[in-house]
Amino acid sequence: MAVHDSRVILVLALMFSTGVLLQILGCVLWRNWWPMLTGLMYVLVPMPYLFFGSGSGDTYGYGSLASGWIDAGKFLTGFSAVGSIAIPAILAHAQVITSGALIMELAAAVVLGCTIVTYDYFSSRDSMSYF
Repeated sequence: MAVHDSRVILVLALMFSTGVLLQILGCVLWRNWWPMLTGLMYVLVPMPYLFFGSGSGDTYGYGSLASGWIDAGKFLTGFSAVGSIAIPAILAHAQVITSGALIMELAAAVVLGCTIVTYDYFSSRDSMSYF
């Protein structure tokens, strides 16, 4: 099964919409929109890797310099991903949001993370061909 299979696309769409629904419900059910900061982080997480770490170009002559930028992009992406988990935890610790909203936000982060891992798995299987 490749990413082009309609069943895979359907499962990925269902997982993504469930994660977004959990994100919104974490705000709506407790009438507190501070957890939406995590939604902003979901948009910002891939940006460093897109700008610095997508070493798809030719790095001839720039060996260690290009590797440094790729590593910096990966580091900033990981730093942002940890921030998307830490923001709801910090808000809950400061008693800005309730523990129920924290659980909903962490569940949304897990579902959206599993969506990314599933997409990566099926897209890597798509590129492996024995013919």
